[in-house]
Amino acid sequence: MLLALFIALQAPAAAPDALAAERATVEKIFAAELGEGRAHATLSGLIGAAPKRLSGSPGAARAVEWCRAEFERSKLDEVRLEKVMVPHWTRGANDSLVQVAADGTSRPLAMLALGGSIGTPKDGLTAEVIVVKSRDELATLGDRAKGKFLFFDQPMDPREKSTFSAYGGAVWQRGHGAVEAAKVGAIGAIVRSMTLRLDDLPHTGSMRYDEGVAKVPAVAISTLAAEALAKDLGEGKSVRLKLKLDCATQDDVESANVIAEIRGREKPDEIVLIGAHLDAWDAGEGAHDDGAGCAHVIEAMRVLRSLDLKPRRTIRAVLFMNEENGLAGGREYARAHAAELEHHVFALETDRGGFAPRGIGAGPELKPALAPLVALLEPWGAGTWYEGDGGADISTLQPAGVPLGEMLPEDARYFDYHHCARDVLGEVDERELALGAATVAATAFLVADHAGAWPRATVEKH
Repeated sequence: MLLALFIALQAPAAAPDALAAERATVEKIFAAELGEGRAHATLSGLIGAAPKRLSGSPGAARAVEWCRAEFERSKLDEVRLEKVMVPHWTRGANDSLVQVAADGTSRPLAMLALGGSIGTPKDGLTAEVIVVKSRDELATLGDRAKGKFLFFDQPMDPREKSTFSAYGGAVWQRGHGAVEAAKVGAIGAIVRSMTLRLDDLPHTGSMRYDEGVAKVPAVAISTLAAEALAKDLGEGKSVRLKLKLDCATQDDVESANVIAEIRGREKPDEIVLIGAHLDAWDAGEGAHDDGAGCAHVIEAMRVLRSLDLKPRRTIRAVLFMNEENGLAGGREYARAHAAELEHHVFALETDRGGFAPRGIGAGPELKPALAPLVALLEPWGAGTWYEGDGGADISTLQPAGVPLGEMLPEDARYFDYHHCARDVLGEVDERELALGAATVAATAFLVADHAGAWPRATVEKH
């Protein structure tokens, strides 16, 4: 016994936990959110007030006012709206796409007009269809697509480690399909939906036109419809489609970004931004995309205030308008706040759904200081550091050198819901959403309360 005491006295003292205070704060945030949080109730309230929030719509206007009131309920240091003019595209009520047989009978195909598409003439457009399955195949078409519909049938690649990488490899068809179709003389673009799931729910999303290139209508069809259409074409059948669209782009509409702040106790002019986008496509309720992100941000601010946590720097929440079909909110924020962007030390976006958080992605310049803080989230499954570059809305801040990051949830199921009728409140798990809100709250506080300076991001020169 005396020998054991002697050895214990001679042993070096245990190293102090350099992050003990931060660890205790993180535990407090997660305990409060998981025990008494309101993330799912917040999402439910948003969807109840504005299930349809497409940019420029009455639902989007209701969502702005609802979120402002929700921030005000948390008694934050400041809540305000910042005006932004946004595009207003409307979907037609009588859209249809049918496959017409030789005997005149027709079979409807599950479809949705792509956001920003022009409509068709009142009587629709009828033509044969030709298929391409890659960019390389597109380049070999020659005159074969003239006067026809061009069907883009490159699936998302299931071999990719990340579903977002699979999406990134295929989404060119949706975004640029109408332009590419017009360049080869086609009268319209038919695009396979951007999802790995085989079902009969079409997924919409944004597309664009190029100046100097004729505008042709563009639609997405469900993956099952795409499989059947590809099968018929693969068997050498001549397939005719009839498309009717009533969609149209209206005049721009005044809307707003919703902004709230918890003022910093020592460096109030230095800002940590947390953001999500408030608009959503109209096919579903925008529950995962990006109602979940809005709930994360609103709830993060509420829980930090409820715990009376006062960081060194200001935490600013921004719910951006018009991410889905224009990025007007992100661009306007960068323009309106250009003079203070040098004092934005970090911007964190959450726009990947309400699934269980896995970690934080951010630029490599932040890794030495931020990765140890992110590791404190490991007990809740969110402690992995990833190299990343933030989301779409905050990408507008990168030219000013603002370091960007993104909360990264589990992504296996995200594109099952993305931009389709399945994206509803009932598909969002209450605990997973709460874990995401706590992750955003903890990350924002840790960065805002960090005693040292944060590096700037490298600005790419063009």
